[in-house]
Amino acid sequence: MGHRGHKLGYEHLRRHDLRHTALTWFAAAGVPLHVLRRIAGHGSLTTTQRYLHPDIRKITAAGAALSAHFSALRAPRSLPGPIVMTR
Repeated sequence: MGHRGHKLGYEHLRRHDLRHTALTWFAAAGVPLHVLRRIAGHGSLTTTQRYLHPDIRKITAAGAALSAHFSALRAPRSLPGPIVMTR
């Protein structure tokens, strides 16, 4: 980035870092992994996966969604209870 980058405090940014960020944003927007692989020009999905860095909000939201899913599975349903066999 030259001298201008140093003055602004962005000297740590490299083009490679920006690729990681862009692919992460595409993934957050819902672009499927196989499409991201083509955008990045990677040979394998594994390489593309190494580029993705979900932020803590996305990770927390994913955990909350999974918890809600399991809560719904455990919730009592409006189905008849078990049949009790009597002799």
